[in-house]
Amino acid sequence: MTDFNSILADRIINMAESATLAMARKAREMKAEGIDIISLSIGEPDFKTPKHIQEAAKAAIDEGKYFGYPPVPGYMDLREGIAEKLRTENGIKSKAENIVVSTGAKQSIANVIISISNPGDEIVIITPYWVSYRDVALFAGAKPVFAVGTIENDFKVTAQDLDAVITDKTKAILFSSPSNPTGSVFTKDEIAGIVKVMEKHPNVLIISDEIYEHINFSGGHVSIGSFPEVEDRTITVNGFSKGFAMTGWRIGYISAPVAIAKACEKVQGQITSGANSIAQRAALAALKADLGPTRDMTAEYLRRRDLVLGLLDEIPGMKTYVPSGAFYIFPDISNFFGKSNGTMTINNANDMSLYILNEAKVSVVTGDAFGAPDCIRISYAASDKELKEAMKRIKEVLAKLS
Repeated sequence: MTDFNSILADRIINMAESATLAMARKAREMKAEGIDIISLSIGEPDFKTPKHIQEAAKAAIDEGKYFGYPPVPGYMDLREGIAEKLRTENGIKSKAENIVVSTGAKQSIANVIISISNPGDEIVIITPYWVSYRDVALFAGAKPVFAVGTIENDFKVTAQDLDAVITDKTKAILFSSPSNPTGSVFTKDEIAGIVKVMEKHPNVLIISDEIYEHINFSGGHVSIGSFPEVEDRTITVNGFSKGFAMTGWRIGYISAPVAIAKACEKVQGQITSGANSIAQRAALAALKADLGPTRDMTAEYLRRRDLVLGLLDEIPGMKTYVPSGAFYIFPDISNFFGKSNGTMTINNANDMSLYILNEAKVSVVTGDAFGAPDCIRISYAASDKELKEAMKRIKEVLAKLS
């Protein structure tokens, strides 16, 4: 009998499974067994896609024009709409030729890193990072290098921290703001500091993941691609999943220098071709419509953030901070390391996430997956009832550790 594990490529064997998806799968399996699991592990809005976006998709089906293969980089009117949005809302000098529409921002990021990386190249990743950054870089043959943020600075690296890890092998820096997993948002002054560093390294690209742009409680989103000093080498990544509650529609995009956009189109043409045709029509409707539903969702996330923070702060030993965006809290749980309930000892964040799942029946994600082994990620994209019950359960099981 063939041992298929022995014939798998090393790049697949060495690739970690997405920790967020793994935990979500485990939670679903436990629910299927009849266990009352509260899932706070997946990064998914719990709101429905706004009605006007749904109606646009239905209209596109009824129109009957969008059943064939779409252009690989996306329909021209959607690319033009995205470019206009970036010019007017973000201050990014973008045209349709700079835009590639993909099957989610995740594919957009993968396309970029695959397009620019050679063996030995370094991708500097600001830590804590979204789970896929590291593994996509490794898959592309690059070496991930980390600039580490701490909870004392809301997990944001300083310009000096970033400068210290850039070498002559650095091909790009990669970061998100608002951040997944921390919810931290870089201010205009902080981004200006990063720009000053990048001016010293004119051959290094900037990949800015702005998928949580609209879920921002800080008073305004700042795109690094709007800074003239680096506009010609910044790749802006965004999409519709978070701000428009369109995770299942799978539409993301980049705005990049033309040569990089064409390279990403080439990669995409060989792997998936164009993104779903009907979903693209829905995305265009999202772009053209009022952002009222998005603002309503953001206001609700802010209220939930404050609810969960207040409950977490009641748990002795839990170290928190105040995130300024997204829908995550990333508490430091290292005060519990070395403690036990008599049957299980908590040695690290992996142990803690499993302990909470098994004992509290709440799924969270280990911070180790995000490059922060002292933390866990809690999503508050859930109902008040679920959030209150989850925090109650977590508080009870942590009180059993000594």
